[in-house]
Amino acid sequence: MDHKTGDKKKAQEEERVRRLSSDLHCEILDLSAGDNIPEGCKRTKKIKTTYPPRVSVETPVTRPVDAAEFMNAASQGKVNVIDVYLADGGNPNAQDELKRTALHRASLEGHTAVVQMLLEKGADINLKDQLGSRAIHCACRGGSLGVVKALKSHGADLNVRDKLYSTPLHVATRTGHTTIVEYLLSCGAKMNSRDREGDTALHDAVRLNRYKIVKLLIAAGADTKIKNHCDYRRE
Repeated sequence: MDHKTGDKKKAQEEERVRRLSSDLHCEILDLSAGDNIPEGCKRTKKIKTTYPPRVSVETPVTRPVDAAEFMNAASQGKVNVIDVYLADGGNPNAQDELKRTALHRASLEGHTAVVQMLLEKGADINLKDQLGSRAIHCACRGGSLGVVKALKSHGADLNVRDKLYSTPLHVATRTGHTTIVEYLLSCGAKMNSRDREGDTALHDAVRLNRYKIVKLLIAAGADTKIKNHCDYRRE
């Protein structure tokens, strides 16, 4: 009886060792990422279902569009709404309570296609908002190189000033848009223009720790000796 029990235990132990060896063999094969894995070792894997990215399709607009909706569409880049408004004879130069036009709004938000459409439909590139900013100021604040280039190609003045005497270069520098600064400099924008405080773009870049822009301005020949009004008051 004891002999039979011993044989049974021995058989169970051998079977356990065989299973462990088999499992270990399968794990090694899995880790080595081999293609010829024995059928018995293959594990069932869940197949992930992938879906194509959702494409945003603008719904055709079949109703009249008023000026307020037109202005909001410019901020949101809704070309279809703007197209209906302009096709119905809407004023491309309509202004909001801050005297911003749709061109101001689209330029700030970086909607190049909207900016192109507005310019082609008669939007005035030189209209000022309440602070004296033109669309080019808004584009430099928003940081879209595409919009800046579109405005430039339609004759935007790269040295125009707002009520604080800030140029587009001042605005791009303060908002830290290095690519815009580089483009303005390549187009010959005046780098030593001073705002109402006497600050040049270089003053702004140094004050705001815009290290890359400081390097760009100095490399382009910005005058490092110009004093602002604060410097004069210290003397």
